[in-house]
Amino acid sequence: MTRFVVKLGTSVLTAGTDRLHRPYFVELARQIVRLKADGHEVVLVSSGAIAAGKERLGADPRRRSNIPLKQVFAAVGQSRLMHIYEQIFDLYGLQVAQALLTRDDLRDRRRYLNARNTLTLCLAQGIVPIINENDAVATAEIRVGDNDNLSALVAGLIDADLLLILTDIAGLYSADPRTDPTAELLREVPVIDERIWAMAGGSGTHRGTGGMQTKIQAADLATRSGVAVVIAAGHEPDVIVRVANGERIGTYFPATTSHPDARQRWILAETVRHSRIVIDEGAAMALIQYGKSLLAAGIREVNGEFDRGQTVRIFDLAGREIARGLTQYRSSDLRLIAGLRSHQIGPVLGYDYGPEIVHRDDMVVLATKE
Repeated sequence: MTRFVVKLGTSVLTAGTDRLHRPYFVELARQIVRLKADGHEVVLVSSGAIAAGKERLGADPRRRSNIPLKQVFAAVGQSRLMHIYEQIFDLYGLQVAQALLTRDDLRDRRRYLNARNTLTLCLAQGIVPIINENDAVATAEIRVGDNDNLSALVAGLIDADLLLILTDIAGLYSADPRTDPTAELLREVPVIDERIWAMAGGSGTHRGTGGMQTKIQAADLATRSGVAVVIAAGHEPDVIVRVANGERIGTYFPATTSHPDARQRWILAETVRHSRIVIDEGAAMALIQYGKSLLAAGIREVNGEFDRGQTVRIFDLAGREIARGLTQYRSSDLRLIAGLRSHQIGPVLGYDYGPEIVHRDDMVVLATKE
């Protein structure tokens, strides 16, 4: 048995139009029936609520909308979207369940575990969970297309084997294929490095809010959570079934680690993308070789903005990311105490949260012992 998370972008659900494309929902249900018949489990992370709301209210789909108006569209469209799923999937004998989540739901440890329990029990009962960003209450997520990242969080949450991100492009290209005729499709990306980020480009179409960059963010998070990722064209014939059967379609990102434990998954889920704490050789050795906590004395440089309690990225002097963990201090504090001894933190800041910047129990080490 394989457990899949399938993320469906708005451009896929509308088939490139400005309305939800009902025949695609039929095709989607047919493929999921085939997967379930083979003993697989499927969770859907679905965009499309805002598009459904615009369709229902007769709004101009090309007209730019502010955040409150998008939330109105989402509030109207979410029930309509689920009604379509329920009607069409019922034709194939598929029972569906709706789950509206925000990133904050997965930041809170107790809510994270509650969501995990609910979704795994749905799968055990043969139900297909359909998850969407709760756009009616979320704000920043609407602007950045966070359903891509949400799908990665869900994949880690339920110990999925594969995350399939379906979009309106065949996968990750070496350049933007819309403007560069020499662009080549990358069939496999073993490591997501700065070169890959540079290829990700900008945002998507007026129908969706994501783009390749948010899909690479999702792939980075999922692969570090022990989940392989495929980015592929949603309207490739039988794409879900073919990927499930092992056919290489689109761009494949292998998992970079085995499934971490539940707490490690939760820590990885909160990673601040642009955070960067650079540490010296001694501190790097202490983390990798001896399983120690990160202290202020070993910090050389702090980049990016983050708050206390968020997951930060830790690099060695060579630029290699060696760990991620929950920081006890916000970025502005760390810039003041970087390189200091633990007893100096209180006098400099006027307070302290303890000597550990990132405690070993709150850290996921990515580098291996040499």
